[in-house]
Amino acid sequence: MLRLPAVAGQFYPGNPNELSALVEKYTSHPEPRNRLKARACLVPHAGYIYSGAVAGAVFSTISLSRRILLLGVRHYPRGEDLAILSEGAWRTPLGDVPIDAPLAARLRAECPGLQEDAIAHSREHSLEVELPFLQVLDPGFSFVPLAVGTLRFEELVETGEGIAKVLAESPDEILIVTSSDMNHYEDDETTRRKDRLAIDCLLRLDPRSLYQTCRDKNITMCGLGPAITMLTAVRCLGGEKGELMRYATSGDVSGDRDAVVGYAGMTFA
Repeated sequence: MLRLPAVAGQFYPGNPNELSALVEKYTSHPEPRNRLKARACLVPHAGYIYSGAVAGAVFSTISLSRRILLLGVRHYPRGEDLAILSEGAWRTPLGDVPIDAPLAARLRAECPGLQEDAIAHSREHSLEVELPFLQVLDPGFSFVPLAVGTLRFEELVETGEGIAKVLAESPDEILIVTSSDMNHYEDDETTRRKDRLAIDCLLRLDPRSLYQTCRDKNITMCGLGPAITMLTAVRCLGGEKGELMRYATSGDVSGDRDAVVGYAGMTFA
């Protein structure tokens, strides 16, 4: 199947020249002497005007791989709770990105909860908005899209453990890119305080603490499910630390501090 762009011209420019220029702007940091070797990263998925600089701070710093597992949240109610697409390609204004069919097949074999489902992906923006960054910085990559619509902790952990097994057995490097915004629509001070609590759990690679903290403190991190899955996989792979590369809120751009969304860019090694 060919999955057509759902939010081009809304979350990011629909014109390929404008889109490439904007990605290059957000990733035009001084070239690091040695790019960071990361097992995974966490990047936001709002409109580029709000969160592009945070995502760019991560993508321009880490070593990207030619095979990528892209974990996003299923914002809409339709579709499977753990929705994978195993064949075809995704189109953006910058061209088509092939789905890594062999990797998808291995993931489905080791993660029994994954279900083939195009509906969950058809209008979902959380994965789509990351692709242009990768197309500009990592041309020629292939990927597997996974949209997470459940918050059942044990199911998320089981999926993370299956992902870790697949990645551990792979002869190729596979990067996990996890897409999530942080707290939503509270004032800037409250959002920064709440997000710090969640970020501390992420830095410790502690999925259970992240889950409980977001529940207890009412932190509306939309990609909580994908983040739990990612943290589980990273820990199983021997990951030891997380690093916060950049943090911002939408108020930094809009000037509205009364109702903001938080954005964290993080790496995990």
